[in-house]
Amino acid sequence: MSASAEQAAPASDFLRVMRERGYVHQMSDEAGIDALAREGSLNTYVGYDCTAGSLHIGSLVSIMMLHWLQATGAGRPVVLMGGGTTRVGDPSGRDESRQILSVEKIEENKAGIRTNFERLIRFGDGPTDAVMVDNAEWLTKLNYIDFLRDVGRHFSVNRMLSMDSVRLRLERDQELSFLEFNYMCLQSYDFVELNRRLGVRMQMGGSDQWGNIITGLDLGRRMGSPQLYALTCPLMTTASGVKMGKTASGAVWLKADMLSPYGYWQFWRNTEDADVGRFLRLFTLLPLDEVARLEALGGAEINEAKKRLATEATALMHGREAAEAAAETARLTFEQGALADDLPSVSIPAAEFEAGLGVLSAFTRSGLVSSNGEARRQIKGGGLKVNGDTVASDAAVLSMRDVVAGAVKLSLGRKKHVLLKPE
Repeated sequence: MSASAEQAAPASDFLRVMRERGYVHQMSDEAGIDALAREGSLNTYVGYDCTAGSLHIGSLVSIMMLHWLQATGAGRPVVLMGGGTTRVGDPSGRDESRQILSVEKIEENKAGIRTNFERLIRFGDGPTDAVMVDNAEWLTKLNYIDFLRDVGRHFSVNRMLSMDSVRLRLERDQELSFLEFNYMCLQSYDFVELNRRLGVRMQMGGSDQWGNIITGLDLGRRMGSPQLYALTCPLMTTASGVKMGKTASGAVWLKADMLSPYGYWQFWRNTEDADVGRFLRLFTLLPLDEVARLEALGGAEINEAKKRLATEATALMHGREAAEAAAETARLTFEQGALADDLPSVSIPAAEFEAGLGVLSAFTRSGLVSSNGEARRQIKGGGLKVNGDTVASDAAVLSMRDVVAGAVKLSLGRKKHVLLKPE
């Protein structure tokens, strides 16, 4: 069902942007998608389960796809919150069952996730204004016997067992609960229900969702829906093969109170050289000729392209003012060695500085290292600094004499810094 990249240029602005910027991995019917997009009737949804209080970078590509759907006038973006499916758990790409969350926790997470879309998608009542719905509205009202009779009879267990999300777990002899096995049935039913309620004709998602999405297409055909469509994007990995969304220090969250705009800016600033052009196309709104200019920079100049990527990506998620402040913080910290007020900070009782705060404890409590053992290893390699000076001994002690402009700057390598502030 996947479309060939050798086909004629798309007639719709939406598919042209999708291809030029690198969002397309597979499509079920390129000609059909293109025609609906050109008419402005390609209402499209992406589903997000409510497993945390924010989405992370791994979900950002699908949010950008919804942004471009709206920006090109192709149709209405529909953001589906998985208040119902989160109670089941998606087995895709997992080796074990998800933790079952309480209804209260799911609602709390859903409220946090809503804010991830505010700067990228316009919500409202117009024909291409986005809407946000929750599949708990219909899934929690289903009668099990009726669902089995009216919907379940259209699913082939043989085919379900062949789906990667199921097959890989079984091949590794890892348990797959009956609860999770039902997930693709519920996701497929979401597609049919959204078509009935909102005229949704396409589902988008990551390439790992392809099997689930086309199962929804098949269910729609069997239950009398008009032709439904699928479009998936590549799973986001860096040039070195690392899956986007998580770092050694944790997930790269989209919500500012879970990861500061400065931390978000730094994530993009640390992009590998080979990824700069691709990420500029996917995660900023810069014109493609400007992307080409930045991508062509070589040598030390590539750092200017990375700073531009960091600032533009941060502006999209957190606003231009926060992005410029993060860029200035980085400039002051790295170029002038100053203590910038909006670096991440940790408060420490002043009495501990007066008594003498061990350097191992200081770095562990700052979050720059996870343990005293890691701190010792970094010190041996010359990787830890206090106020710009390399820590020479793991027996070093910090005192009030080390407090400069109200803080002590701890550094891990050249790019990770935390301020310890006595209070």
